[in-house]
Amino acid sequence: MPDFRRPHALADVVTHYCPGCTHGIIHRLVAEVIDEMNIEGDTIGICPVGCSVLAYNYFNCDMMEASHGRSPAVATGVKRANPGKFVFTYQGDGDLAAIGTAETIHAATRGENITVVFVNNTTYGMTGGQMAPTTLPGQVTQTTPYGRNTAVEGFPLRMCEILSKIDGVALAERVAVVDPKSINNAKKAIRKGFEFQKNMQGFSLIEVLSTCPTNWGMSPVKALERLKSEMIPYYPLGIYKEGAVR
Repeated sequence: MPDFRRPHALADVVTHYCPGCTHGIIHRLVAEVIDEMNIEGDTIGICPVGCSVLAYNYFNCDMMEASHGRSPAVATGVKRANPGKFVFTYQGDGDLAAIGTAETIHAATRGENITVVFVNNTTYGMTGGQMAPTTLPGQVTQTTPYGRNTAVEGFPLRMCEILSKIDGVALAERVAVVDPKSINNAKKAIRKGFEFQKNMQGFSLIEVLSTCPTNWGMSPVKALERLKSEMIPYYPLGIYKEGAVR
């Protein structure tokens, strides 16, 4: 039977996230994995700037704040100084795939033994809904009021596909949090990312397709429908790379 009690690794506090935001679901999945692996005292999370900027308030494991986009660099230092700890980053698309692209790519190519949870909601959520690197073609945002024009703004970045080509990457998997089945699959992928780190297999990226009802201008239900009908076709779910690199 499902256990609906709050995971111990998840702090008993009210979050700052907007109604209908799926960050809360993803937080719970990470906390459940930490509980099930019994690693709360050995886990260090890195939260950056973005909607997850206050994530250090929401987990009971040790947490650190990183400058915008620098979580993989901070995680590299933390992991190398504490190789026996579980180190994860929790990053949005603007943080990981825009200002943090270099840090992400180079941590991956070095095969840093860390776990990256990448939340992709195709928008800059914290700053008001501007275009992000993952914004879909034609998507209306604060900075693309007529829709993203690929002839002007270019094409979205597909990070799982990009990182799957890098030798140091052990796991690149895309999941979603849109219904019970997909949420269960997302948890399995996050657990896999932590297990890969335990086995010293290399860099793990779990991309989680998420919603942003506020900045999309939709109800939570409509936002979930959009995730299914628009995001998943453009960002297909699945495993893009899996296997030890060491």
